[in-house]
Amino acid sequence: MEQPENIIQVHDLRKSYGDLKAVDGISFGVSAGEVFGILGPNGAGKTTTVEILEGMRAPDSGIAVVNGIDVQKDPRAVKKIIGIQLQSSAFFDRLSLVEILDVMASLYHRQIDALVLLRDVELDDRADALFKELSGGQKQRFSVASTLVNDPILLFLDEPTTGLDPQARRHMWELVQRFKSEGRTVLLTTHYMEEAEELCDRVAIMDHGKIVAMDRPAALVDSLLSRGFQKERTENLANLEDVFLDLTGRALRDE
Repeated sequence: MEQPENIIQVHDLRKSYGDLKAVDGISFGVSAGEVFGILGPNGAGKTTTVEILEGMRAPDSGIAVVNGIDVQKDPRAVKKIIGIQLQSSAFFDRLSLVEILDVMASLYHRQIDALVLLRDVELDDRADALFKELSGGQKQRFSVASTLVNDPILLFLDEPTTGLDPQARRHMWELVQRFKSEGRTVLLTTHYMEEAEELCDRVAIMDHGKIVAMDRPAALVDSLLSRGFQKERTENLANLEDVFLDLTGRALRDE
């Protein structure tokens, strides 16, 4: 079976801020239709790497190519085909959700059905609400809806479930899995290892600006076990989150 072409190709990427090597010579590829995770502690270089791929920040050296486009040479062309999850501060507090999406679509010179995008994230009943009136979980879901305005082939999701309750977090997982089923590629960053195991086909673990490991989550776990690793505490077949969801249900709830 022929391997799909890489939609992201990074070679020897470097970026420094003074003496700090934020990205220190990393190379990797992401296949079309893959969910690829970048993991690492704070300051590992995840955000800088993603911002370079998005065309938001220029590298000092190295090559970043998205769907055959050199990001440094033509960042505008890259922005037309990617969706970026924006932070809450990027939205207009006094516009309704439909108005915000229509404004964003106009920037891409596109006609959209905002209600369809809102329905995708179960916010169609809040279509006329102001952004500032949304709960934290609703704002997160709306930020994901906003990434779809230009029908991107590649989505960048930056810690998409931070601060969400278990129901909202599982719903976000379902959205990511649906994006994959639609043939979109997803690059996400997360601090939640369970999330990475659940969603990612492969992960790259970064530390001090370098990729220290990259493989399928299960393969990385197997590699650790093969070196004789043993947990001090045996994992249970269920955890507290499973209890919580069993008792309270999996349906989304909004504040």
